[in-house]
Amino acid sequence: MTAEQDTQILVEDDEDLNEDKYLLFQLHNEIYGINISDVTEIIEMQQITDIPDMPNFVKGVINLRGQVIPIIDLRLRFAMEERDYDDRTCIIIVKTEDRSFGLIVDTVTEVEDITQEKISPPPQFKTDKIREHYISGLGKVGEQVLILLNVHSILRDEEIQNIEL
Repeated sequence: MTAEQDTQILVEDDEDLNEDKYLLFQLHNEIYGINISDVTEIIEMQQITDIPDMPNFVKGVINLRGQVIPIIDLRLRFAMEERDYDDRTCIIIVKTEDRSFGLIVDTVTEVEDITQEKISPPPQFKTDKIREHYISGLGKVGEQVLILLNVHSILRDEEIQNIEL
């Protein structure tokens, strides 16, 4: 088997393994996760161009290699206290259907394997901080409980879908 064939096998295997992989990040004091298959890339904070008359959680747009990407501050989207961005603040670029968005998070922590057996359904109670349909489940890693988000639900939100660029 050649090195090129080895690489193809590894890439195919990685695609299968991504199903249970979650990118973990922090917002305020909680750890959240999104399925790695929704993530295009992670970039450092950069200059964001403000767009007038947008909801407060839409910080504006960036130019990423010629593509204009709307940027959403997840803290503000979830009605959390705003905080200054620092050198640990990241933008997670996600793609759903045919649109890409950037999600500002406090910091990215790691990629974690969380199998379906370790995921509980989302809570049934209502909360003022996060609409329950944004939560796909609660992942258990050791003694820690992580909030797993449904990126597709967040980005299908009416306020976000009305962003036309």
